Amino acid sequence: MKTITRLLALLLTIMLVIPLGAALAEDGYSSSYTYNYDYWGDLRESPDAYRVDQVVYSATLGLETPMRRPQSLFAYENDLYVCDTGNNRILQLHRENGGFSLIRIIDSIQGAEPATLNTPSDVSVDPEGNIYIADTNNYRVIKADKDLNYIQSFLKPTDSTFDQNLNFLPSKLVTDSVGRVFVLATNVNKGLVKFEADGEFTGFIGANTVKYNLWDYIWKTFFSTKEQRSQQANFVPTEYENIYIDENGFIYATNIVFDEYDLLWDNAKPIRRLNANGNDILIKNDRYPPIGDLDWVESSMVDGPSKFKDITVLDSDIYIAFDRTRGRVFGYDPQGIMLWAFGTKGNSEGAFLSAVSIEHMGNDLFCLDENESSITVFTPTEYGNLIYQASDQYLRGDYDGSADTWREVLKLNANYNLAFIGIGRALMRQEKYAEAMDYFKMAHDRENYGRAYRYYRKVLVEKYVGWIVAVVACLLIIPLIIKKVRNMKGEVEAYEHRKFAR
Repeated sequence: MKTITRLLALLLTIMLVIPLGAALAEDGYSSSYTYNYDYWGDLRESPDAYRVDQVVYSATLGLETPMRRPQSLFAYENDLYVCDTGNNRILQLHRENGGFSLIRIIDSIQGAEPATLNTPSDVSVDPEGNIYIADTNNYRVIKADKDLNYIQSFLKPTDSTFDQNLNFLPSKLVTDSVGRVFVLATNVNKGLVKFEADGEFTGFIGANTVKYNLWDYIWKTFFSTKEQRSQQANFVPTEYENIYIDENGFIYATNIVFDEYDLLWDNAKPIRRLNANGNDILIKNDRYPPIGDLDWVESSMVDGPSKFKDITVLDSDIYIAFDRTRGRVFGYDPQGIMLWAFGTKGNSEGAFLSAVSIEHMGNDLFCLDENESSITVFTPTEYGNLIYQASDQYLRGDYDGSADTWREVLKLNANYNLAFIGIGRALMRQEKYAEAMDYFKMAHDRENYGRAYRYYRKVLVEKYVGWIVAVVACLLIIPLIIKKVRNMKGEVEAYEHRKFAR
């Protein structure tokens, strides 16, 4: 009897603890976890793709003045640059043997006027080691050599297309391989400000499209008075939130101003990939566009859709976005298929209070928290490395190896749709269309299934075309021969009949 009572007490305890743990996890008090979505859009937990390697604080770096409101990260070779915006400085860190050391503090540029920085909000380094800084409250982008000697400034355009009543407040910047500078400026909604290498302003690219409510447009245009119209907001494009340029010169931009329910219909486009003309060429071959969380109406204190504060792009064209809503990190392959998502809101290890910037070295990720003034370093797990390996093998044309690696992924996560798709793609490249169809079917990938089926049908037709032609020929020719023989026989019989009739 005592045993039964103890078992019942233990069962009751478990029933009470599990919901409590789930509630804490939902409200952001748990450590980070990894998940993905299945074909029906349901959340499925998965093995961790990344683990926390370390968290870097001001004390870790031996800073006498702690970081204050840092806004951006930039990785160049083994150096990590941190925009310590609240302290008007850039921190240059060097990574070696997994640890970070402070190389120098950049708070002034020799030969510049003024020499000191004022609220620097972004930084970039070109292949020659030249440093570009979005020196926001000095109204400039300043360029210096690797020894911090002044080279030039990119200033407010004097062109008529730039509103001369506005200050030039550069907040984010990227540079391409030939020295062009693309600037995201506060209060400029015409797109990215483009400068040539010599500092000449050459226009805007990639402006957001105007979004407005049809009823508001009709009311403002036809029914409101002049005074009412002057008090109403104008229908203008929104600004981007952040930008990143990949090794091919394409600019990835994030946008956080949109109507929530435009997301699933791909009208919001929170992530864009801009070509030289400013057109969005981001590939979206998944059932859902790359928008982060698919279900954002929660019972916890944190709700609303994912809003990507920053984005970074790996050499394999896998792009990774940092969500400020729940402090999560989302990875997508070049086809726009979600690889994984992890992270949560909070101040525990692997969680974030205010996600503001993300960077990478190799496949390692660095996530900057503005409020905590900390940099969390994530390194891939075996599961994460296998996903990267399979994707890389496919891009390099090693389709056999890619399929084998995706099979290893399936051993760790049997519900991983991308592994089925990856194996199917590799089999298609090997012209094993029937087998590819089986894997696409398991992944509910109708588009690729249809493509594999068309190739499979073509192969069958080519393989049996000789027999098909022979059968068709027989079906057409044999009746003609039989008919001809019958006609000849009839003519002979008629001739014999006439002959004997005489």
